[in-house]
Amino acid sequence: MIAEIEELFQRPLHELGKVADGMNNFVTFSINKHINYTDICEARCPICAFSNRRIYSMSVEEVLREALIAEKFGATEVHIVGGLNPDLGIEYFEEMFRKIKEKTKMTIKALTASEVFYYSKKEKMSVREFLSRLKEVGLSILPGGGAEILVDSVRKIVCPKKCSSEDWLRIMKIAHEIGLKSNATMLFGHVEKIRHRAQHLYKIRKIQDKTNGFLAFVPLPFHPENTKFNLKPSVEDVLKTIAVSRIVLNNFKGIKAYWVMLGESLASIALRYGANDLDGTVMGEKIAHSAGAKTPEQLEVERLLKIAKSSGKRVAQRDSMHNFLRWFD
Repeated sequence: MIAEIEELFQRPLHELGKVADGMNNFVTFSINKHINYTDICEARCPICAFSNRRIYSMSVEEVLREALIAEKFGATEVHIVGGLNPDLGIEYFEEMFRKIKEKTKMTIKALTASEVFYYSKKEKMSVREFLSRLKEVGLSILPGGGAEILVDSVRKIVCPKKCSSEDWLRIMKIAHEIGLKSNATMLFGHVEKIRHRAQHLYKIRKIQDKTNGFLAFVPLPFHPENTKFNLKPSVEDVLKTIAVSRIVLNNFKGIKAYWVMLGESLASIALRYGANDLDGTVMGEKIAHSAGAKTPEQLEVERLLKIAKSSGKRVAQRDSMHNFLRWFD
């Protein structure tokens, strides 16, 4: 199947787009809040602009305050990720998630597989125990970050101190087994080859066939500013990757046009090339912006609706589990 996925990338863009677009009949978005709790990170990946700043670490009360403000603006989800901070541990996250669940009705989507691997190892506990404890205090979804490219020869170049491909995949399987859902990401357009993207998609597809635990796939075009790399994918490459992702991952509910990294115009076009979800309002994202994303730190619902309706499809607000909350006719 890997060879078949590689072959898809060789097909004409508009041929792929027509097939992928025909697989979607609606576009969704959520009202969500991003909180990046720390940029202190022992990994210091050469591909990352965010963790190289090493400026701050938020207290639990600061995180809670931001979550409470976001809920007043209609947020139904809080998305919490950060660095691999040696001063933090499971009790920090337990307190954070518990207080958010006590004070809000928001779904908690938090911690990449890289964070789970790092903090569980730091606490000398199994991944299963670590995730089970956090599930007990409110964690519902893993956001799917830290995947980059799930090929170790590539990871040794772009994120050498993060968990291995096998560890990332193992953590997702465990999360799904204990009842947590997750997304999956792919950061592309840096040093990887098309065959590496094909391997990445194949590995994720295999897990989904077994667990059905993934909600959405997020193709993330690389932004090189403030990193050690100077490559970035072309517009055609971005659209082709989104289209191939939709075709290959037909067992995923959502393929995201993540406007934060695509920009509003390209996100609009991506909705006709296989993407069927705009992520959400986002509110306060820092990681992509530190690498040069020129988009706002959040979008109002009206602007999301304008992008979504440009697809010509029906548009709905969704919850974190991709259930429809309301339609916009």
